[in-house]
Amino acid sequence: MARDPGRVLIFDTTLRDGEQSPGASLNLEEKLAIAQQLARLGVDIIEAGFPFASSGDFHAVQKIAATVGTADGPVICGLARAASGDIKACAEAVAPAAHRRIHTFIATSDIHLEHKLRKSRAEVLAITEEMVAYARSLVEDVEFSCEDAGRSDPAFMHEVIEAAIKAGATTINIPDTVGYTTPAEFGEIIAGINRSVPNIDQAVISVHGHNDLGLAVANFLEAVKHGARQLECTINGIGERAGNASLEELVMALHVRRSYFNPFLGRPAEQRDPLTNVRTEEITKTSRLVSNLTGMAVQPNKAIVGANAFAHESGIHQDGVLKNRLTYEIIDARTVGLADNRLSLGKLSGRSAFRARLEELGYTLERNDLDDAFARFKELADRKREITDRDLEAIVSEQVQQQDGPRYALQSVQVSCGTNLQPTATVTLRDGDGIDLTEAAIGTGPVDAVCQALNHLAQVPNELVEFSIKSVTEGIDAMGEVTIRLRHQGVLYSGHAADTDIVVAAAQAFVNALNRLVSGSQRAPLHPQKTPLPVAELPRL
Repeated sequence: MARDPGRVLIFDTTLRDGEQSPGASLNLEEKLAIAQQLARLGVDIIEAGFPFASSGDFHAVQKIAATVGTADGPVICGLARAASGDIKACAEAVAPAAHRRIHTFIATSDIHLEHKLRKSRAEVLAITEEMVAYARSLVEDVEFSCEDAGRSDPAFMHEVIEAAIKAGATTINIPDTVGYTTPAEFGEIIAGINRSVPNIDQAVISVHGHNDLGLAVANFLEAVKHGARQLECTINGIGERAGNASLEELVMALHVRRSYFNPFLGRPAEQRDPLTNVRTEEITKTSRLVSNLTGMAVQPNKAIVGANAFAHESGIHQDGVLKNRLTYEIIDARTVGLADNRLSLGKLSGRSAFRARLEELGYTLERNDLDDAFARFKELADRKREITDRDLEAIVSEQVQQQDGPRYALQSVQVSCGTNLQPTATVTLRDGDGIDLTEAAIGTGPVDAVCQALNHLAQVPNELVEFSIKSVTEGIDAMGEVTIRLRHQGVLYSGHAADTDIVVAAAQAFVNALNRLVSGSQRAPLHPQKTPLPVAELPRL
């Protein structure tokens, strides 16, 4: 049986696999804010990025390792292909962390060997032995993944796993890379490893999976029943294609149904201790932070963190809940940190109280950013009668989104529209040299006119592929959150902003996306002789 830590370890890959969602790229400040909140959430391991991919990824992992990877903090992990350059860069990036891990991988399915790697099974086995040993020479904690394990020949995969453990791997990860397996099949894969790999007791079995068939969470829970003790997941289930297994769903399933899962971990069914280290009351806060910073909205009917997760429309349900909440609710909303908090701050509140509330919400801002956010709060307090934590999160998440030294800054926007009028927008942008530029444009509506004017000013080729808007809170004075996605040379860049005026929010979101586009297209590679890895070479675990 695989080494059992006595509980289920939560390995969060929001900052690595989650960031590979189209349009979900994050800057350094955003990654750091999410990493700090993940530490508050209590995850065991944070996969902070893929250091060899680019200088941006390398420095982000290094910064997270130095800031979040404290002695009492989570393990900071970096991803590396089974190649010496990748592994060396990964070791350097995670070095500042007190607890550090290298996660290296190579494909084991015949379809990947033939069409992607163009290598024989013998070659893959030799690479595994050599590269895992090299990683172990640099750090004590090494994780090895069999990419596309779900479609691999079990006998060959068992041989590779045995070799990886002999070479020094302490965690063996089994990824359902393309979301192909069903729960029964995935559970049998884990059971087969426990039966057939002679040295599996020297490693923890981990699972990683995508949600292409909507089965990722079910697959993981079945894997726990057969001996998996580490779950690789993301906040809100974000990730490539249909996403990854959702952290909040996994954690709450293990929390609510622990009497069912306890025996599979060798515990009495009635034992009440949690199966994970996650602080469930931080789940909603973490979900909102990731949603705000990535611009990826959470669907209303999403389990645990969706807007409707604790809402009741049916009269029968409402009547039952009023009599006893247990009639139709299996989770107390407070368990996941959901509360209708009102921000007890007003126009006369000072920076100290404002900063303290931000820290409670998971935000730590530098002085200049804090001053800007505080100014926005004061401005909003003059316009909005009642301010909630959601309003505050919307204000600050936009501040965190700003790139270092943004190329463009929105100075003013004015629109004219109405019945029998041609929608017109006049916009002023300040460029990186501090020069104000003004342009007027017409469009099919006020938002289109604003976007046309901004494009004329910026002169950056792009295609607008998504414009979405939602209300932060209820009421006529609610802030509107706008998300915009631009495509440039096949890459998506998202911008996010909030304001009580949705046209202003749209303009700021467009500028944020433009700044990301400019920053992303100018990003330097880690090694001068190399270019950042093309999308086709990014890991598909």
